[in-house]
Amino acid sequence: MSTTTVTGSNVPSPRQDSDAQGAVETVIDEACRTLHLPTIRARFEDMASNAMRERASYKDCLADLLEAECAHREERKKLRLVREANFPRPKRLEDFDFDANPNITPEQVSALGDPSWVTSGQPLCLIGDSGTGKSHLLIGLGTAIAEAGLKVRYTTTANLVNELAEAADEKKLGRTLARYQHRFLSGL
Repeated sequence: MSTTTVTGSNVPSPRQDSDAQGAVETVIDEACRTLHLPTIRARFEDMASNAMRERASYKDCLADLLEAECAHREERKKLRLVREANFPRPKRLEDFDFDANPNITPEQVSALGDPSWVTSGQPLCLIGDSGTGKSHLLIGLGTAIAEAGLKVRYTTTANLVNELAEAADEKKLGRTLARYQHRFLSGL
């Protein structure tokens, strides 16, 4: 692409080739690949067509594209954090059966779904008989905290002990402990 200097700034010259539209799409596609902008790459044609129909400004169109990219990245981050938490099965706080355990109120669970207690370093210990919903709550809370953007790690106590013992044998205990220290919430 050649540029023309106008009052000290570089402005792209109009495309003169007969297949200008194809060239523009190729440049956008390649730039999006280089800059790692998958959402813009996938949606720029539809969003540009929408902007033309609505007679939106270039800035409005660019803002819409960037907002879409940011929203998609945030969604992918949430999914990645939940996947990296290593939960054994999906559970949500909204699916908890409060009738099965009347000792737990929806207000308590709602308060624990807010990550402020995690970021302030407050502990949580769930104690109860088998089948009372401890695992469901732990996985649901971990999922909510991960979706809020915090790092979570789920493991069983037996797996943690084994992992730490193996790390000590391999002289990698410090590195393994550091991996857990960088988590906001560890669920055992």
